[in-house]
Amino acid sequence: MLSRRAFGRVMAAAVAARVTAGSGLMGQTAGSQTATGSGAGTTHSGPQFSVMMWALSKQGSFEENLERVAKAGYHHVELVGEFSKWSDEDWRRILARMQALKITVDATSGVKAGFADPSGGDGFLAELKAFIPAVQRLGCGQIILLSGKRIEGVAVGAQKAASVEALKRAADVLGAAGLMAVIEPIDRLENPPIYLDGVTEGFEIVRAVGSPHVKVLYDLYHEQRGLGNLIEKLEKNIDEVGLIHIADVPGRHEPGTGEVNYGNVYRKLGELHYKGVIAMEFYPTGDVVETLRKAREEAMRGCGVGWV
Repeated sequence: MLSRRAFGRVMAAAVAARVTAGSGLMGQTAGSQTATGSGAGTTHSGPQFSVMMWALSKQGSFEENLERVAKAGYHHVELVGEFSKWSDEDWRRILARMQALKITVDATSGVKAGFADPSGGDGFLAELKAFIPAVQRLGCGQIILLSGKRIEGVAVGAQKAASVEALKRAADVLGAAGLMAVIEPIDRLENPPIYLDGVTEGFEIVRAVGSPHVKVLYDLYHEQRGLGNLIEKLEKNIDEVGLIHIADVPGRHEPGTGEVNYGNVYRKLGELHYKGVIAMEFYPTGDVVETLRKAREEAMRGCGVGWV
């Protein structure tokens, strides 16, 4: 069994390889790699699948939910900075358990400063730099970043311009660390003060940044609640998608419980040859393991994933 330090080195090397491969489309190429924990000797031709752990927090402890995720056939999880409260013993025990379960962390949030504050770029960058060592200790390749609040009284376009500038600076830091970031728009029904509330502006910002180390987290739940038109935005912007999050509307439950036709969404992702991570971020309405397994298998079929 690899030591924690050796495991971290292996994961860091895998992340660096993904970032440098193929025109910077890290999110698009990650799914074709075998070094990211997809199972010994196993490769596949489509996306990989992950579970956002906070959505299971009411179902049991973090470690109990790791077991459930593994039983449901997943090899990746996503975090929201839970590790900030882990003791050294927690780190040792949890990383060892994840390694035994062949689960890696594909993405985490945890940077509290927003990137859209015209006066806060230095603070945002300092917090990002301070956050990176923990991300590397996890063996994680992606950091989820939020814009922060709308600021009253600033000039039109000032927060968008500030976002581009802050993320350009962040891209340099991320590149040096072999990492990437995905920026996540949040709908204003859930977060009324948020600045970035839709993927269209997110894609505009990422294109202006112009770095393979900064992409968009396309959260289909948030986009459907706020703005809709999910598939056309995928078609027009797939090269800038670094991560996808899944939940149905309303209620944030599993696909099939609400109004989003995930069969059509998955079919389109297959047609677009998306090979990044698709993360389940929903509250299961039934047995956790079976609900997660069914969601993964439906997504695989819909995307036309062929296992070899």
